[in-house]
Amino acid sequence: MKNAEKASKFAKTEKTPVEPYDPAAMLEVQHLTKKFGDLTVLDDISEKIVQGEKVAVIGPSGSGKSTFLRCLNVLEDPTDGYVFFEGSNLCDLKVDINLLRRRMGMVFQQFNLFNNMNVLKNITLAPVHVGLQDLRKAKTKNLFIRIANLFRGEGKKKPLIPIEKSAKEIKEEAKENAMRLLERIGLADKANVYPSTLSGGQRQRIAIVRALAMNPKVMLFDEPTSALDPEMVGEVLELIKELADEGMTMIIVTHEMGFAREVATRVMFMDGGKIVEQGPPSEIFGNPKNDRLKDFLSKVL
Repeated sequence: MKNAEKASKFAKTEKTPVEPYDPAAMLEVQHLTKKFGDLTVLDDISEKIVQGEKVAVIGPSGSGKSTFLRCLNVLEDPTDGYVFFEGSNLCDLKVDINLLRRRMGMVFQQFNLFNNMNVLKNITLAPVHVGLQDLRKAKTKNLFIRIANLFRGEGKKKPLIPIEKSAKEIKEEAKENAMRLLERIGLADKANVYPSTLSGGQRQRIAIVRALAMNPKVMLFDEPTSALDPEMVGEVLELIKELADEGMTMIIVTHEMGFAREVATRVMFMDGGKIVEQGPPSEIFGNPKNDRLKDFLSKVL
């Protein structure tokens, strides 16, 4: 049903023809446009992000930063244009978007933890669900292979899909990984408590390790400190900085200019739905060229 709705939505718009993508890019957007009614939030953006980059997206409120981030994993369907992740066109209706999203971690402003589940359950929920889903698919395929093999001659029988882990092993591995991640952020003692009992900084760090539990190739951060009290911002930024130092590819929408200057390998300044200027932090903050960027920095630095 969702694919049918999506197909109908795209059918109403004369889409820009897709161009060859850059195989060196982990993420690439082509002519990305997003409209809400008559309001154009993203205006014909084409951009590439390669593995290992740490891209900070800055700009005034309403400039399209969060919408740009949400389009990268198609939480928002582009009105026009295309999004490629590791060579797969996420706007192609034949692509299994949920399969590709497993490799894209997303951290939101408001944590989005499940308050009716303890911390450990929040972290293990997705890995266990995905692992059991893959196990059921493999078992179903093996059943069909066994039946088909009954009618195949010797030498033509197909091998069964190897099943490496049982349901019990999937759950145990997810729990062990979750506890390892909690140990890393110093919150292993909070495994069995509920998110509502934790501080904002603790909840956001747990939201980050929940995304990491899926072993993503890229992390998308949508203003991860904007809902935190000032004294809690540092602990969250320190965890993100550690991930950056370890080589994680990341795109972070942020108002923390000092963090962007220190951690980012590239800074994008957005205004009016466009990337107005971009470059290394030393150039963006030390020698801005665009007047709108100069004005923005004069107010936030």
